[in-house]
Amino acid sequence: MGLVAGAAWQVTQPALWRAESYAGLLLAALALGAAVWIAQRRAHRSVVWLLCALAAGLAMAAGCGARALAFQAQALDIALEGQDLRLTGIIAAMPEPAPWGTRFRFAVEHAQRAGKKEARPGRPVVVPPLVELSWPGARAGDRAVAQAPLKPGERWELSARLKAPHGLRNPHGFDQELWLWEQGVQATGYVRLGRAQARPQRLAQTGRHPVARLRQQLRDAIVAPQDAQPAWQRARGVVAALVVGDQNAIAA
Repeated sequence: MGLVAGAAWQVTQPALWRAESYAGLLLAALALGAAVWIAQRRAHRSVVWLLCALAAGLAMAAGCGARALAFQAQALDIALEGQDLRLTGIIAAMPEPAPWGTRFRFAVEHAQRAGKKEARPGRPVVVPPLVELSWPGARAGDRAVAQAPLKPGERWELSARLKAPHGLRNPHGFDQELWLWEQGVQATGYVRLGRAQARPQRLAQTGRHPVARLRQQLRDAIVAPQDAQPAWQRARGVVAALVVGDQNAIAA
């Protein structure tokens, strides 16, 4: 109960505290725990349990706050918003098809400012370790007419523009910013496919994210066949959602 109460107390605060405050909470929890350990034989059992719960709550509140503070420190630098960046990283989840292209999670390993194709690479920059990118679909006259298939675990090098996550603030509506925070995503953006940018390059297939790769293989086996019977064409989106949890194949 102390652990749950400590976490609940921290997450209901309107803002994060300073690191010194969380360090003080942790020291208080340790001091209280040491005092309880020393006086446990003399104090009543109910008092001992109450003080243990209080110490656990303080420690949990300090841990939750410190972790959130460290996560917040990885946020995207505002100076990098809207800038062309060259990112190297790994597809970290099953890509999700959308009417305008493909959305996917990208675990960034290296980032630098993107220059012209003929120019030298830009200087390295620091971006959040996990971002959500959109790969626009093919457009008439675009040099990248055929979009390369993306698979979890693949290492790619691509050009992108990023921005801090934000969503609508409608009352009782879906909080996109909070949902991305819970998912560990601290920046969103899109892949740049213009003529001035270097083309995206698939570098290698790694052994990371095997479960996401298996989910994509199952989804493609269910949804991809184009010569299926009409009844199956209507049902396969629901089947894919039930099997792998992907609802994007369900028609309107």
